Amino acid sequence: MLSDKQQLLLFQRLPGVGAAVYWKLLERFKSLQAAIIAPPNHLFDLLPEEALQQLAELRKHGESSAIFQQIRQDIAYAEVHSIHILDNSDTLYPELLRQIKRPPPLLFVAGDPLALSLPQIAVVGSRSPTPPGRKTAFEFSATLAASGFTVTSGLALGVDASAHQGALSVGGRTIAVLGSGIDQIYPYRNQSLAQEIITKGGALVSEFPLGTSALPANFPQRNRIISGLSCGTLVVEAALKSGSLITARYALQQSREVFAIPGSIHSPVSKGCHDLIKNGAKLVETARDVVEELSSMLELHWQQTSLPLSEQVPLSSAAEPGGSDINTTENERLILDCLGYDPTSIDEVAQCSKLPVGEVMANLMTLELKGRVANSGNGYVLAT
Repeated sequence: MLSDKQQLLLFQRLPGVGAAVYWKLLERFKSLQAAIIAPPNHLFDLLPEEALQQLAELRKHGESSAIFQQIRQDIAYAEVHSIHILDNSDTLYPELLRQIKRPPPLLFVAGDPLALSLPQIAVVGSRSPTPPGRKTAFEFSATLAASGFTVTSGLALGVDASAHQGALSVGGRTIAVLGSGIDQIYPYRNQSLAQEIITKGGALVSEFPLGTSALPANFPQRNRIISGLSCGTLVVEAALKSGSLITARYALQQSREVFAIPGSIHSPVSKGCHDLIKNGAKLVETARDVVEELSSMLELHWQQTSLPLSEQVPLSSAAEPGGSDINTTENERLILDCLGYDPTSIDEVAQCSKLPVGEVMANLMTLELKGRVANSGNGYVLAT
């Protein structure tokens, strides 16, 4: 007989069995073991032919069947790579996600699984944001993280990546929910960001089997988890057909708060946010608007965990990304020392700091994203 975890991995591996089918199977058979041994004619309306064939092979060949060998490999891979496999009854399974309709029966988690139960705000938006949109995602996420929230997003290019980076820039935690297997980081260029998320106390999460590619059909399921983990979802920039609007719709279905940042009426990547606002999303202009709206969630969490006040928030709740020296590198400090409130050119900064021009440009871009400096058009100045 298969263990409970092996049974869950089995049904996760069967083709055509997502969360919806899993819960229907439990409703009908009361246990996965009963579903495994059920006559095929009791399963025809729920499982595709390929899944029925794999179950038949398992019943006939047991541990020598291909599907059982695959389950064994999954467990071995998870153990070697320190991946946590959480089922819906596990104490580490996040309570907010458990509350949604037909939650994922199984989660793969790389990093700290305890992070999944911290108060989270989802920050999502366009994969091709405007430069101000990218900066806004970074700065809002930095402030949210500094205020005690964990920032959750989808590791995609654009707003997602900026949200993760903003949280990390102030020493906060961030969670990335994948539309692929936990071992298939997508997009590939965000591999180092994914590793940084893990090493700095956050987590990567996936409900998909190991080895699953990032298929388009997977992303709505991923978005459902992003909103399900979070007490609120913030949309930074989104076109009318943006996938981030799917996340916002799931948040509404899950009775979670939805926030949207307005933009130019002429910008295609603002139209989705404007549509959300028209339909009841809260218009926000600063990260403080979000923090004030959801501060009760933080208070409730810390009351339940009974932590001393000094341990409750990773940074001062008053911290703003533009006014803090937290995580400022030595080169960034050299550059800041060369700037004032009169414009200074890149060449002048390079001469003053004794740094190569290329390094000065890269650090100025980072400092601008952090809100520490601004480009006046004639040069760089300290942000006010």
